[in-house]
Amino acid sequence: MTGQSLRRFSFWLFVVIGLYVSVTLVQVVVAGRQEVTTTADAVVVMGAAQYDGRPSPQLQGRLTTAIELWREQTPQYFIVTGGRQEGDRFTEAETSMNVAIESGVPESSILFEDQGTTTWESLQGVAELVERYGISSVVIVTDPYHAMRASLIAKRSGINVVGVAPVQHSVVSGLTSVRRHLVETAGVAVGRIIGFEQISGRG
Repeated sequence: MTGQSLRRFSFWLFVVIGLYVSVTLVQVVVAGRQEVTTTADAVVVMGAAQYDGRPSPQLQGRLTTAIELWREQTPQYFIVTGGRQEGDRFTEAETSMNVAIESGVPESSILFEDQGTTTWESLQGVAELVERYGISSVVIVTDPYHAMRASLIAKRSGINVVGVAPVQHSVVSGLTSVRRHLVETAGVAVGRIIGFEQISGRG
């Protein structure tokens, strides 16, 4: 390949990568602004930090959105996720379950995945619950920046995702939200190519 050909190739490669990343960014932003218009068998609450059994503001936001959706649609199952971080006494799932019960969700309707410490791991656990309980459809509840990746991972895990309910008035806002959207864009762009299990992180 001549020097001119190499420069031309590099230019078009840069253009293609730029377009791919730009389209992915738009998809990440749009995914975080969608509204749930269909009912599902289960609501899945993605885990976030908890403090000795108390939900962090981020986790509380996800739970508030999920509980509101539960009251509106009354799905059969309410699935909580998230394991125990190093040094924790409680899992994120356990904390979420307690808040849901206090808010009126019947304990008999709650399923929990309490081993995962990343989005990928948690959704593998959810996929097992979906298969075990014959759940045909789910709505995922998470922060806007996380909606696209969580949905893609769930779908690639065999879960029928009929919608994502982004947290309204998320505590992840301002410059932090911008940074998270950019990080998620990179994660989605790369994950689609090499597999999300290779780059999975906290949501």
